Amino acid sequence: MNHEVHIYTDGAAKGNPGNGGYGVVMELVGTPHKKEFYEGFRLTTNNRMELLAVIVGLEKLKNPNMKVLVISDSKYVVDSVLKKWVFGWEKKNYTGKKNPDLWKRFLIVYRKHQVDFKWIKGHNNHPQNERCDQLAVMASAQPKLSVDEYYETIGSKG
Repeated sequence: MNHEVHIYTDGAAKGNPGNGGYGVVMELVGTPHKKEFYEGFRLTTNNRMELLAVIVGLEKLKNPNMKVLVISDSKYVVDSVLKKWVFGWEKKNYTGKKNPDLWKRFLIVYRKHQVDFKWIKGHNNHPQNERCDQLAVMASAQPKLSVDEYYETIGSKG
């Protein structure tokens, strides 16, 4: 597939759970156009931030049915999709699985596009991945952090 957009993502959490954030770098393939997004949360987990970064990147796409390559250093996210685990979780209504709120949100936006995933090793001098890491860490250290409503009310209990 010839990808139209590359979405690089990373998540971070200090303490896990603790302050967290995500970073996203989006590139329109074959052009110099690039956008960056980030947000920090006061109490969350690394896996939630890794997954939220992918969701936000996909949600920022303006046109439907785009050919997208998501590049992530999260085995949790990449394996869950490439090994089709998330589709089994969905059939079982996410029973016993963490982060059902985010996986449901992910599948809604995932199904609007043609999405491929590629895992890359983190902290391995990959420029866009390093930038995402910087954004995620910076976001998690901001003085005003968002509230991860689901995690703080339900997700942290089990």
